[in-house]
Amino acid sequence: MLDSGLLELGWDAWLALGTVVAVLVLLVATQLPADAVFVGGLTVLLIGGVVDAQEALAGFSSPGMVTVGVLYVVVAGLQETGGLAWISHHVLGYPKGAHRARLRMLLPVVSLSAFLNNTPVVAMFIPVVAEWCRRLRISPSHMLIPLSYASIFGGVCTLIGTSTNLVVNALYQTRYANDGLGMFEITKLGLPCAAFGVAYLVLFSHRLLPDRKTMDEMFDNPREYTLEMEIGASSVLEGNSIEKSGLRQLPGAFLAELIRDGRIMSAVSPSEILRKGDRLVFVGNIESMRTLYAQQGLVPAPDQLFKLDTPRHQRCLVEAVVSDSCPLVGKTIREGRFRNVYNAVVIAVARNGERLSGKLGDIRLRAGDLLLIESHAGFIPRQKDSRDFYLVSEVENAGLRRFERAPLAFGVLAAMVVAVAAGWLGMLQAGLLAAGAMLALRCCTISQARKSVEWNVLVVIAAALGMGLALEKSGAAPAISALLLGLVGEHPFAALAMVYLVTTLFTEIITNNAAAALVFPIAMGLADRLGVNPLPFVMCIMIAASASFATPIGYQTNLMVYGPGGYRFGDYLRIGLPLNLLFGAIAVLLAPLLWPF
Repeated sequence: MLDSGLLELGWDAWLALGTVVAVLVLLVATQLPADAVFVGGLTVLLIGGVVDAQEALAGFSSPGMVTVGVLYVVVAGLQETGGLAWISHHVLGYPKGAHRARLRMLLPVVSLSAFLNNTPVVAMFIPVVAEWCRRLRISPSHMLIPLSYASIFGGVCTLIGTSTNLVVNALYQTRYANDGLGMFEITKLGLPCAAFGVAYLVLFSHRLLPDRKTMDEMFDNPREYTLEMEIGASSVLEGNSIEKSGLRQLPGAFLAELIRDGRIMSAVSPSEILRKGDRLVFVGNIESMRTLYAQQGLVPAPDQLFKLDTPRHQRCLVEAVVSDSCPLVGKTIREGRFRNVYNAVVIAVARNGERLSGKLGDIRLRAGDLLLIESHAGFIPRQKDSRDFYLVSEVENAGLRRFERAPLAFGVLAAMVVAVAAGWLGMLQAGLLAAGAMLALRCCTISQARKSVEWNVLVVIAAALGMGLALEKSGAAPAISALLLGLVGEHPFAALAMVYLVTTLFTEIITNNAAAALVFPIAMGLADRLGVNPLPFVMCIMIAASASFATPIGYQTNLMVYGPGGYRFGDYLRIGLPLNLLFGAIAVLLAPLLWPF
């Protein structure tokens, strides 16, 4: 009897099973961080003697886990050079209608996510798509769930598309002592899934997606800055029209004036061609100011002696409120010699929603004025307790990109992909070389690389691998495999469907990497008992662990678009559940045909 098999398990197996169940319950029922929960579970298994220290820590030296970490650095190089921003701005365009816009967005996101980690791709596209939707008069709720899903589609198309694939590949390598899967082995199954997923969103998402206002639209920020920018030397915007440069319909801002050779144009035509030295006066909220500040080809106007010693990409944006005891109150920014006094420069001013006219250097400061300041990193600690300002805070995600190094970053990525695809290097070796190249070519700094790594994700992966080993070593995984085999009989297709179902259920309630690591030993046990090729099970775990569409908590990118899209939990269930079933049917039916049992 199967039940007797479970009853014959030793105390170590029951401790392993109980720990896994407790981890699942804590992840679903509490707000505890996933990394803390998994490390706690691994600690219980170590202290309980189910695994020794070497086995417990084996996940922390796993090639899959390390590969995920170095790929974060590769993506950081693309982000810091503006490579991803360049793609997002140039491929979206201005299509007519939500249907065409959705298709225009899906294909590049799928393509990018096949070679880059999904999380930074979605993080880069969220503000771009939100801005794009405002310009096209489309609710972001029509676009942001498809954005998240498209990144998942792309992630299942290559071995490096998502960390889950790398984790499963590392488990496969360890268990069977082989070289693992090739870069495009999963593509045979992932590409059909992605194609059907894109078709599903194009055909049905307009009926299933809600039409809602975002939190930003419901609570609009009343602060309006006046910002003066200039078309710099060798600007990529020189010779382009206002509209082609993307300065015509700005969300949360508008182009108020164009100053050319001392002449002020208030009603600027969208067809006006930009010239070197043109000054553009914008009025808008902080989000728009941050976008304009970082836009390639624009530099702050130099009226107030705009000269700071460090390169612009090493500076930061700071918001500061002028106090009534500030020595510059009653003086213009130029008269007060703001740069000399504070070693920083004012690039925009906001005053109770009032429209401020004239050149920025001629604005006479008042107590309560909100200043947008470009400064060195030391400005905030120096001025935080100063009586000159009421409040000093850094504007997040306002760093400038090193656009001139974007071609180098793309070259490094392409070289990495080619080296792995051609079999010249393993994924870990190629990733390490690519990360080192990003640093050596100054596509990103060591500090930026360190910040880009999501250490909590790596800890979850490593701890989950240790727990999966405990299930296998204690005999719990084989016992569960035998139980599942009793439910499905001696039918490989039914066993494969059961593995897919269990994996996708786990993925919807816990992290995708953890779900894959916990189900893998059980699935391999099933394959061994049936005496069949384990590859269909490996591939289905990869697809099922990534294909989390029915809940916002199942996949990080789903949660990232939850707030910006104004979504509710049921929105994901309505559009995502059919997609889960579609991916499951394709994977279970197609995997045994591609890798016969």
